[in-house]
Amino acid sequence: MTVGELYFGAKKSNWNKTKLERLEKRIRSVVVAPYDIAVCEAYARLKASLPKGRTIEDNDIWIAACAVRHSIPLITHNRRHFDDFKELIVISEMQAATEIESQESLPLAEN
Repeated sequence: MTVGELYFGAKKSNWNKTKLERLEKRIRSVVVAPYDIAVCEAYARLKASLPKGRTIEDNDIWIAACAVRHSIPLITHNRRHFDDFKELIVISEMQAATEIESQESLPLAEN
């Protein structure tokens, strides 16, 4: 879902070849979590758990469901979109950047 949203933003903004290649390089540098029936079940559970009257975009619920299913935290600038999902671990992008920077000085493990 997120990769699709990134490509949509690039297409909508008419990115040039160089910028699109940088995006694709970045996408190749991460693991894209796969969808399966467990993601679909998590989606249904999360959407059904929303308080009455609370709406969240389906794309955001799918992203949350994928994170829940794979037991990984969700990194986002839109923390408030996900506050209602108690089983989801949410960290802000700034928090994630700080954690990554703090680990850059750690020695690499030798194989």
